[in-house]
Amino acid sequence: MARRLGLSRSRCVALIDGGSVTLDGKQAKKSDPVGPGDLVEVEVPPPEPLSVEAQDIPLDVVFEDEFLLVVNKAAGMVVHPAPGHPDGTLVNALLHHVTDLSGIGGKLRPGIVHRLDRDTSGLMVVAKGDETHVALSNAIRKREVRRIYRAVAWGHLPESPTTVEAPVGRDPRDRKKMAVVEGGRRALTRIRVRERWAAADYLDASLKTGRTHQIRVHLAHLGHPVVGDNVYGARWVKGMGGENRGWAQELDRRAARQMLHSSALSFWHPATKKEMSFSAVEPEDMAKVVEWAKAEWKN
Repeated sequence: MARRLGLSRSRCVALIDGGSVTLDGKQAKKSDPVGPGDLVEVEVPPPEPLSVEAQDIPLDVVFEDEFLLVVNKAAGMVVHPAPGHPDGTLVNALLHHVTDLSGIGGKLRPGIVHRLDRDTSGLMVVAKGDETHVALSNAIRKREVRRIYRAVAWGHLPESPTTVEAPVGRDPRDRKKMAVVEGGRRALTRIRVRERWAAADYLDASLKTGRTHQIRVHLAHLGHPVVGDNVYGARWVKGMGGENRGWAQELDRRAARQMLHSSALSFWHPATKKEMSFSAVEPEDMAKVVEWAKAEWKN
């Protein structure tokens, strides 16, 4: 169901438990085996009335038509309401801006096709209708959506370009984090070094799959966590010695959040079938860090 309909697994579980799925005419259970020739029917109920409040929050809309919109999310903005973040989210802003978001994401995630972490800035596509939502979700699954991120990572990658293919799942030692784990979901990231600085690399990272925290986890797995990432790269700079120690400490001080930005997004429009390509420069906070790093390293 998740693969065919472009729904999250948790959403599929809710539909099955809610009696919206039948297998050969009988109400289905999650444990039911499915074989060739079996008929699975899914009735996706209309969106529930939203309990999320529309809020007049500034929203940087890069593109919009009757089917979808592309937004440039600010760093520090949570994508959808969650415990600890009941409002002030991108969804709250979208509900003020748009009246016909897709309901597939559920009442807390209307229109959300893919997410960015709170402290990651940059481009996201949002679906206005369910058909558009399914088409975009399927395109992401088939790797037909091109997503490139700018990142600053500690140390120097030994090869460029490099491909990281390592499964990502919940960290068994800390369920709030993700990690490269045996049995995790397949994850593929391609990384290219744009510039090498004193004790860090300026990178392009291209997502071929879309796992939670994928770029951050893969870079940390390589031993080169994202600068400013207090989850996967906390205290990394403290162990650095040598002539670049002062430079690294100053870079760490200047990076008030993780230096990760969704800079390029390309996909085929589900309705018009035209290729859509968008780009967004780093926001001011990240641009200042990059500018300082370049200038100080050249000196």
